[in-house]
Amino acid sequence: MVCLVAVVASAARADILDQVTTFTLDNGMDVVVIEDHRAPVVVHMVWYRAGSADEPAGASGVAHFLEHLLFKATDKMEAGEFSRVVAANGGSDNAFTSFDYTAYFQRVAADRLGLMMQMEADRMVNIRLTEEDILTEREVIIEERNQRTENDPGALFREQRMAAQYLNHRYGVPVIGWRHEMVTLDMDEVMDFYDLYYSPNNAILVVAGDVEPDEVLELAKTHYEPIPANPDVLPRDRAQEPPQTSERRMTFRDPRVAQPYVLRSYLAPERDPGDQREAGALYLLGEILGGGQTSVLAEKLQFESKQAVYASAWHAPTRLDDTTFSTIMVPVPGVSLDEAEAAMDGAIAEFMEEGVDPDQLARIKRQLKAAEIYARDDVGDLANLFGRALTSGLTVEDVAAWPDILQSITAEEIMAAAERVFVRERAVTGFLMGEETEVSQ
Repeated sequence: MVCLVAVVASAARADILDQVTTFTLDNGMDVVVIEDHRAPVVVHMVWYRAGSADEPAGASGVAHFLEHLLFKATDKMEAGEFSRVVAANGGSDNAFTSFDYTAYFQRVAADRLGLMMQMEADRMVNIRLTEEDILTEREVIIEERNQRTENDPGALFREQRMAAQYLNHRYGVPVIGWRHEMVTLDMDEVMDFYDLYYSPNNAILVVAGDVEPDEVLELAKTHYEPIPANPDVLPRDRAQEPPQTSERRMTFRDPRVAQPYVLRSYLAPERDPGDQREAGALYLLGEILGGGQTSVLAEKLQFESKQAVYASAWHAPTRLDDTTFSTIMVPVPGVSLDEAEAAMDGAIAEFMEEGVDPDQLARIKRQLKAAEIYARDDVGDLANLFGRALTSGLTVEDVAAWPDILQSITAEEIMAAAERVFVRERAVTGFLMGEETEVSQ
């Protein structure tokens, strides 16, 4: 049975690599082509290796602000024209910003790919902003922060927890930005970020769908290769976290909180190029402890002791720098947050004594294999999979190897990773509660 699984996994990896072709243009722009000829559709994405964690101090939110502003005018297009052209050609488009990247994408009929490249290449270098654009769009992102963060006590709590988790690294700064810095963002800060990072040698073109690699390469040479590389783009060298030697605890009170909960996060390794096994073990640990109603924490806290409305755990493996492993428990009415924390700790301690259930691990691996297969049915999912990984420092080979690595991780590796991560001196424990909730000090 083990041999059969290994053969199937190796075949799956080869199958993924058979779909993928990579190129590098003369100006340094990386090109990834993922073939899927089942439908005459293509997803065209440009990923920049520049996210909120690459912003200069004092200008938080500028990466996300610039994402909005790229839909304004260029030398060749009026403000808003980009999306109107995409829609007129039967497609859809959008963009998103995270810690490690900013991405722009369109989903259109395959024969419109050249037009998408033409427009995307235009706004890579030819954006034309006015002071009115800065003022009006700045109000838009401030209102977005109002709706998504200020009006959500859970979002405010997560923002403060991340700031406590990362004292020195920019992951401790919210992607949307701190409000007091967002209100001062100006043209100079926007254009400095744009001129440096929106360069072909800092970008990855991902094209997935009904295309031929040679055709994509020729179109990329036509539209992107004439853009000169920026020699000022340097390897990403961010300030890193100092060793954490003391547990950090926080309490966030807000009268709007209807359901208090306790959340603990630990600094944890991310997926590194050529070295993904520990991240894989932690990812599986998250699935074992918190991946659904049959997970360890759900069974022990929701169904056995009936102390929790919800309990989970997860690892966020795809980051450029150190990530987190988190556990959460939402207690039933009548169970205090102190009691909830003790129950969560007890359940994890019990798991550390008992070890991994081999049947549960086998079931999780089967589910992951099925999810991997289903993910190939959507070219957008595939493009996102590769874009997120490559902008986080991984390679195409790492992406292809990841499913096999997950299948090969042993129970012993999972427990060893858990021992290394579950160190309270390297944890942040947070209580989210209403103003009236009592908690021991």
